[in-house]
Amino acid sequence: MEQLIKLLKNNARISNAELAVLLGRTEEQVAAQIAELELNGTIKGYSAIVDEDKYNPNSVNALIEVKVTPQSQSGFDEIANTIAGYDEVESVRLMSGGYDIIVSVNGSNIRDISQFVSQRLATIDAVQSTATHFVLKTYKDNGILISGDEIDERGLVSP
Repeated sequence: MEQLIKLLKNNARISNAELAVLLGRTEEQVAAQIAELELNGTIKGYSAIVDEDKYNPNSVNALIEVKVTPQSQSGFDEIANTIAGYDEVESVRLMSGGYDIIVSVNGSNIRDISQFVSQRLATIDAVQSTATHFVLKTYKDNGILISGDEIDERGLVSP
């Protein structure tokens, strides 16, 4: 099962026939295993990893550190689920360190991100403080190299 998940994480579009060959199983066995992983919630979905600079060069991504006061009954879960419910939020993770939650947000411009922080995050009672970091360039995302195919020859010196 571990090898199957590893293969799917690397390429979710790989066919069951290809997976069967790579894993030494039948297509039916692979299909059944994938169905089981989807049914039990191990596989939550499939998505494309997109080079945002090529797709939408004007988009802005930010990582927002959020310090919160945990709720008495639900701890961090209720707050994290509230934040995760916003459309512009790509991911929400509970973290160790100085901040409790890290939020990845996409917007059309810096103003969109600013408004998200001031009008959505800051209005949640449990939020104590935030620190916003804007992504300048993505080199690797979900194990896939994004940047690096262009060679900047300005710095190259030939003898």
